[in-house]
Amino acid sequence: MGPHEIASFRRALAPFEVDIALFDLLTRSLEPRNLNGIDLVLMGGSGDYSAARADPWLARALDSLREVHVARVPAFASCWGFQGMAAAMGGEVVHDRGRAEVGTHELVLTPEGLADPVFAMLSSPFKAQLGHEDHVDRLPPHTTLLASSARVAHQAYRFDDAPIYCTQFHPELDMAGLYARFAAYPRYVEEVAGTSFEVLVSRLAETPGANGLIRRFAELHVGRPADRPTPP
Repeated sequence: MGPHEIASFRRALAPFEVDIALFDLLTRSLEPRNLNGIDLVLMGGSGDYSAARADPWLARALDSLREVHVARVPAFASCWGFQGMAAAMGGEVVHDRGRAEVGTHELVLTPEGLADPVFAMLSSPFKAQLGHEDHVDRLPPHTTLLASSARVAHQAYRFDDAPIYCTQFHPELDMAGLYARFAAYPRYVEEVAGTSFEVLVSRLAETPGANGLIRRFAELHVGRPADRPTPP
């Protein structure tokens, strides 16, 4: 799903003209030099991997996420990235299929979310695309909760000491993007959502508000496309 992930983030950032390079945390350790010249870090991930298990690669990956925080590079993390940043910075991530959310769900903004420069663009409640069975049970220190759902309290947070935003939901995925993910992992739908692929797809909806969050974040922390110099 790597190419699909890149295409989804590129669509979410339009009309920014972006050059996205994939950095695989499963096999490499992020070093400070890797962040030189980087305008924005995007952290996604696959449902095949968990921040709640002590897999051999995880400690190295969490060290890499701490490098992003130390560097203070603007960063947006969704789904596994949301969980990974929490685990890396002192929060707690747990596996709980009983609170799994798969499909299009309704979320509400906290009072802090309503006043946040990125999230204030949303109405409350708003809809977003989700697919997870791991959860952030305790937020890291120095963070602010921005959104919740009926089933999961921690749906979005920002770091107060670094330009990093994290969402359990997928602002990079529209309805077609989530459908493509589920089509690639049909067994995940039946096992985690407890329903058929056809029924789940029939309940999907577009999420234009949530889909604008990453672009809004980039406008505030990188600059609007019209303000950016034209590459030589």
